[in-house]
Parts: sequence; structure tokens; C-alpha cells
Amino acid sequence: MTDLETRAAPSRAGAPRRAAPALLGYAAVRALGLIALALWSAARDKSAYTLLTARWDALWYTRVAELGYGYEVRLANGDVHSNLAFFPLLPWLERLVAAVSPLSYADGGFLVSLVASLAAAWGIFAVADHVYGRRAGVCAVLLWAVLPVGVVQSMAYSESLFTALAAWSLYAVLTGRWVTAGTLALLAGLTRPVGVAVMAAVWVAGIAAFARERRAGPSAQGRGDADRPGPRTRRVLGMLLAPLGTAGYVLWVGHRTGKGPLGYLDVQAGWRNGFDGGYAFARFVAEKFTSFPSALAGAGLIAGVVSVVWLYVIGVRQRQPLPLLVYTGVVTALALCASSYFGSKPRLLMPAFPLLLPLALALARLRMRRSALVLGPVAVASAVYGALWLNGSGPP
Repeated sequence: MTDLETRAAPSRAGAPRRAAPALLGYAAVRALGLIALALWSAARDKSAYTLLTARWDALWYTRVAELGYGYEVRLANGDVHSNLAFFPLLPWLERLVAAVSPLSYADGGFLVSLVASLAAAWGIFAVADHVYGRRAGVCAVLLWAVLPVGVVQSMAYSESLFTALAAWSLYAVLTGRWVTAGTLALLAGLTRPVGVAVMAAVWVAGIAAFARERRAGPSAQGRGDADRPGPRTRRVLGMLLAPLGTAGYVLWVGHRTGKGPLGYLDVQAGWRNGFDGGYAFARFVAEKFTSFPSALAGAGLIAGVVSVVWLYVIGVRQRQPLPLLVYTGVVTALALCASSYFGSKPRLLMPAFPLLLPLALALARLRMRRSALVLGPVAVASAVYGALWLNGSGPP
């Protein structure tokens, strides 16, 4: 680990107050986005709330909450869209909210996403604050809020919930709370398939910690978490817990479908989802250059991919902690190299918040007024884009 990873965590009593500017800024940006969505939806005679809670994947989650698993749609081309593709934690929470309140399952999904988005913002702040300091933490949260597809953070989707669990799991790893890290990784693995990225971060960090202790020998005792009772036991327990969510659900799907451990891959194949190393995406981009108007879109896609890779390389050069690099690398690889619907890739990249840390660090070095002059117009542009996007094609 670098010395950045050994920064003392803020006291629990002072943590909410320390994160308050980031959370208030995040809430303001999301409120701006929701206001823009409401105004534009009303102008088009659409319901902004319906767009947020009852379209696309949100409908599949509410069906799981209401009816359980087993629902599927057979398309004319032979494809089978099964709700087994959707991991269970969000539907479980929707069902819990509906059971203890008069809210519907869709209302529950919206409420869970709102709360989870704030928890995700706090977790992102905690990680960035731990690595680079408070100002960088605030900037990281605001950058995550103003992403072009940031409106998804307020939808009854699983992105906010997953990002919250991932961010706090990574923070627990960085601060030596191994059982907490493993438990949150388990829950992340019950939320989205990309939960394997959180598991990988916990495992790589744990193995690296054991390797350091072995190299250091007896002199390592008394430093870091080695001076507390049973640090190795807690680390092993955290590592054992981390994969249980993803593995448990995938194995259950395989048992239910009767196709064994690879049954979940068959379910995803019914949605034409898979991992092909980016071949299908590369073909999609190449086809954009067959005509002039679409060539501009192709150039934009290439620029976007180059930007993502460049931010990751900058993170490596800035010596981001190993768990963050592993997590970001897996999330990015799964998003860019999957053969799924190509319009969903920006949404799939949203949990890769460590990509924003180099930009956050650069903004943190500016004076506050200059940072505001950068983030303010971007927030407005994000709000407008989100309203237009969701009233148009929107997320798949």
C-alpha cells in the first residue's frame, strides 16, 4: 500500500459533518436534474415520475418484487427475456418497503434509489477524502452527480444501490475493516453481476496484505491492524464473505434452470448479453463511419473510450490504492467489453467512480470560485441532457 492508504479515518462523530458539503452539493445537483426532468416531461405531456419508476429495467425489478422469479418474455426472433437476469437485492428492498408502508413496489424502488444515491455520494466522499483529502472528496461527489447520465441515480434502478455498497466496501478495505468490507461486497454481489469487481478488490487487497506481512516478518506486528486481536482471522472472514452474494445467486439460477453453474450465462444470452472482449462494441463503432452524420457519433464514442482509458492510466500514475484500481479495472472491462446494448454503456460505467478521482484532485487544487465556475454550467448541462434523454430513448 502507499502512504495514502494509511491516512487516519475521520472519527465517527465527525464524519457526517465532514461530509455535509458534499452531500448538500449532491442533493442540489440531483434536485436540479429532477426539476428539469419534471418541467420537460410536463411540456411533452409525460409523467416524470413514471419515467423514473415504471419503465425499462424498473418494471422488471418491480415484477420480481411482486411476483417473484419465473416471469419471461419470448420475442418473435426466439430470444427469451427472463427476469432471472436481475439480481435480487433491489426487489427484496422494494418488497420490504411495500410491506412496512402504504407505498407500492415502484414507490419503494424510487425511495430506495434516493436513499442509496445519498449513501453512494457519502461513500464516494469517504473514499476520496481518505485518499486525497476533503476538498477532493467534495469534488469527486459533485463530478459523479453531474455525469451526463446522472439522472439514472434517481431512477428505480440498481446503479445507486450498487455504487453505495461498492464505495463503502472499498472504504472499509482501505481502513482495515475486513468483515465490513466482505459483508458489503456480499450485498453488492446480490445487486448486480458486476459485484465481482468488489469481490476482486477485497481479495486482491487481502492477498496483498498477507504478502506484505510475510515480507515484513515479525517486525510487522504492532503496526496497522496487526495490533488488534485476530486481524488475520477477520481478513480471512472478510475475503470468504465477499464472493457469497454473486456466487450464491448465480448457483441458485443454475439450479433453478437445471443448467448448472453456467445457467446464468444462458439467461444473459437470452438478452443477447455476454462478454466478447469488446468485439461487438468495436464493430458497432466501426459501422458508424459508413456515413458522414453517423461518423461524428463514431468519433465521439472513440473519444469517450479513450477518455475512460486515459483517466484509468492517470489513476495508476497517481498511485491510487490497489483496491480502487482493481475495482475500477473490472467495472470498466465488463462495461466496455460486453456485447450488451451499446447505449447502456455510460450507465454501466457509472459505478466506476474512481475514474473521477484525477479530475476531482485537479478541481480541488483550484480556488473554490473557479471550481464552481466549472461545475455549475456542467450541472445545468447534465440536468438538461438528462431530461431530454429520459424523455427520448433513455436507458435500456
